[in-house]
Amino acid sequence: MEGLGLNLSYFVVQIFNFVLVLVILVAWVYKPIVNMMKTRREKITQGLEDARIASETRANAEKAAEEILAKAQQEVGKIVREATERGEQLRMEMKEAAETEIAKLREDAAADAQQEKEKVLGDLRGQVAALSIAAAQKVIGESLDEKRQRALIDDFFSGVKTGKVVLLEGKSITGTRAEVTSALPLTKKEQETVSKDVIGKLGESATISFRVDPNILGGLVIHIGDKILDGSVAGKLESLNRSLQ
Repeated sequence: MEGLGLNLSYFVVQIFNFVLVLVILVAWVYKPIVNMMKTRREKITQGLEDARIASETRANAEKAAEEILAKAQQEVGKIVREATERGEQLRMEMKEAAETEIAKLREDAAADAQQEKEKVLGDLRGQVAALSIAAAQKVIGESLDEKRQRALIDDFFSGVKTGKVVLLEGKSITGTRAEVTSALPLTKKEQETVSKDVIGKLGESATISFRVDPNILGGLVIHIGDKILDGSVAGKLESLNRSLQ
């Protein structure tokens, strides 16, 4: 070693110093720096991971929010449609109810008017009978059998003579429903007589309705299906008028 110009003791001391410095550097510098870099790398990695998770969480939150918003819009649209449909249904129901009520009021008013009309005409029938008897007495200048005169007048207005419907005598008719029209309201007894004769012709299952039309003047008009039996005074006058032309 001395031949090479090296002092062994000095060399050993230098090696020891180097090793000591190396140990100190490793212990006090390298390891802290490595640990610091490792810690920093871990923090960066954790930060990146946290950022990724946060990004995914935000993306998921935005997607969930969009889905919730879309679902809410669908629900709102559904609620609006249902409300609109229900409102329209209620409007139609109210309209139908109002129309039904109006129709009922009209029917009731028409029925009341018809009843009042028939009542007035029924009262008029008695007055006509009284006036007719009085006029006949004035013409011939003597008293007449009032009971007989009233019977004749009743026959005139009811079309019933001696308990029979004159119009149906000798007629062969068929049908299931008959409508009987008279100039003035028939009495209950006259309606029973007419119903009996009509049912006798049509059968027990037939139905009969009565109506009043002063325009026929007297007698009866009976509608059976599309067939009309006209025994009215107006009909007879029309026939007479045609025969004279």
